[in-house]
Amino acid sequence: MCAHQPLCPMTGSPATHVVAAHPEQGWSLLCDGAIVFDDTGELLPDGSVLEPRRLAVAA
Repeated sequence: MCAHQPLCPMTGSPATHVVAAHPEQGWSLLCDGAIVFDDTGELLPDGSVLEPRRLAVAA
């Protein structure tokens, strides 16, 4: 998906970078094809979903 060298890192690598940011819509496209949402959820290039990672709130 990305043309930079060396090739894009594997999905989930901290070395990925944003290629399209849409903060008004709450998401960004990473160079590895993943879509990251502001709520910390992710849609991976293979179609799998990573649920948002939220801290538990003490009652």
